[in-house]
Amino acid sequence: MSQLLMIDIGAGTMDILCYDSSSGEHFKAVAPSPVRHLAWQIAQTSGDLVVSGVEMGGGPVTEALRQRAATDRVVISSSAAATLHHDMDRVRHWGLIVEEDAAVERLCGDPGYTAVRLSDVQPERIAQIISGLGLPMAFDAVALCAQDHGVAPKGVSHLDYRHNLFQEILDRPATPFDLLYHEDEVPGAFNRLRSMVSDARQLNAQAVYVMDSGMAAMCGAAQDAHAGNASPIIILDIATSHTVAAVMEGDQVAGFVEYHTRGMTLARLEELLVALADGRVRHDQILAEGGHGAYLRRAVGFERVRAIIATGPKRRLMADSALPVIWGAPWGDNMMTGTVGLLEAMRRRLGLAPIPYL
Repeated sequence: MSQLLMIDIGAGTMDILCYDSSSGEHFKAVAPSPVRHLAWQIAQTSGDLVVSGVEMGGGPVTEALRQRAATDRVVISSSAAATLHHDMDRVRHWGLIVEEDAAVERLCGDPGYTAVRLSDVQPERIAQIISGLGLPMAFDAVALCAQDHGVAPKGVSHLDYRHNLFQEILDRPATPFDLLYHEDEVPGAFNRLRSMVSDARQLNAQAVYVMDSGMAAMCGAAQDAHAGNASPIIILDIATSHTVAAVMEGDQVAGFVEYHTRGMTLARLEELLVALADGRVRHDQILAEGGHGAYLRRAVGFERVRAIIATGPKRRLMADSALPVIWGAPWGDNMMTGTVGLLEAMRRRLGLAPIPYL
């Protein structure tokens, strides 16, 4: 293994890291996220739309399609409609026309419609970015991450379902590095990650791996130079859409909290960090206050925490914190937390030599 490509697909940005394991060189780029890019494309069109593709991140794309359905005909495949919601009746209630995938593919050639394809992985756009870096579009392996809520059984909250999936794995105990999946291993419940695998096969890589972005953030922040051999530590990744806080003991996760960034305040975040380390967070409590969920394996005690490492594009939320926060930057770049996590997880999976992330 020599040429490795890592892609962190977030709500705000798509972060790309290329690494050559033989030379130790790395190259990187930060671009607008696929969901923002597609929302812009939709906004630049007019008239009826036919939407094909697979499940991807929603947010701006969901809003753009709902707005268009209020004025024009929007026909969407059932696979792509999962981007808006897994309940097709709700998608229809928003005014979109849901059809079988094959029927939508046939309609894509109709001149009366503007065709749009939904996907977190946009091979041509990624190839342009790689080419712009002056690198060949050929890789031994590619690893991608995004947040996948999972497809919950009827009557089960997708947030509870996601929580249970992670709890089952991390209670073994396993490490977040173990949650990197080869393309043939992705659990069936992770529909978004499975969709990413399908399109990532066009990236001219010999192997494809995928991971949940929350787990990738934990893995990446733990590689920050300030972490060193300190344990336990708190890692905090405040991203555009979601905030992840985790207590790490070595490679093990003692507990973590996921929250919607838009609903987070400095005071609440400080409270959560202390409560998480002290073992005073509950999954149901976090959900009740509008958070995303929590997992607790054991309390380490906040007084034992050796470092609080903050990363992510919105980490400025902690700028006035009374807590001893360290501004983390894995490999010198605050935006590379997820991609560095993917690289470290893949390095371990492939048995490559340790990488000095300094």
